[in-house]
Amino acid sequence: MKKKNIKIYYLYNSGFTVETENCFLIFDYFKDSVLKGEKSISNGAIGEDDLRIDKKIFVFSSHSHADHFNKVILKWQNIRPDITYILSSDIKLGYAKENIKYLSPYEEINLGDIIIKAYGSTDIGVSFYILADGVSIFHSGDLNWWYWWDDTPEEIEKAEKAFKEEIEKIKGNKIDIAFFPVDPRLEHNYSKGGEYFIKEITPSYFIPMHFGVTYEITEKFAHLMKDSPVKVLKLSRRGQEMIL
Repeated sequence: MKKKNIKIYYLYNSGFTVETENCFLIFDYFKDSVLKGEKSISNGAIGEDDLRIDKKIFVFSSHSHADHFNKVILKWQNIRPDITYILSSDIKLGYAKENIKYLSPYEEINLGDIIIKAYGSTDIGVSFYILADGVSIFHSGDLNWWYWWDDTPEEIEKAEKAFKEEIEKIKGNKIDIAFFPVDPRLEHNYSKGGEYFIKEITPSYFIPMHFGVTYEITEKFAHLMKDSPVKVLKLSRRGQEMIL
C-alpha cells in the first residue's frame, strides 16, 4: 500500500477509528470510559470533539456481543445528525431509521463515499470489507479460527472447516489494512487464525485486536510473523495512534 496518510487509533478490544481523506470510521465501540482525563480518541474513547470532525462519520458494529456493540453509539447522532450506522443484522434495536443500515453476510451497500460488503463470522454477526478513499479495510469482527485447546476433535475439525471456508470467500479482495483477532484465551493456539489469514490474504498491514489488555501478545505475534511480507503492528495502550 502506498502511503495514504491514514490515521488509526486503537480504542479497546476490537474498537478502532480509521480516518481517511474524507471519512471517519469507527469500529466495534465498546468501552466508553477512560482512566484519566476527558473522553477522546487519544485516551481510547470517543468524545464529543471527536464527533465534530469535518468528515463523514460511519459507525460499524460487527455483532451484538457487548464487547463489540455499545448502545451509547446511538447517542452520537444527537451531535452528528448526519452520522451513518452500519450494523450486523443480528443487532435488534426495535426501530428503523434512515441512517441505520443493517447487513447480513454477503450483502453489499454503496453509500457513495464508501462501499461495504459484509462477510460471515465463525461466531455471530458479520465481518466487514470496506473501500473508502482508495483504501481497502477489513474488520474481522469475531471471524477467527476459534481453536480452543479443550475442544473435542469433532469441535476442532468443525471450527477449522468453518474458518477456512470463510477465508476462501474473502480471498481475491485486495486488503490494505486488516483488523484481526489475536486472542490470548486460545493459549498456544492464539496465532492460528492470524497466521492463516496472513498466508491466504496477505494484507499490507495486519493490526491485532480482541486481546483485552494483554498487549504483549501483539509483540509476540509480530515477532512470530517477522519474516512475512505483511507488516504486523504492535499495540501498547488505549488511544495509540498509527499513521500509515
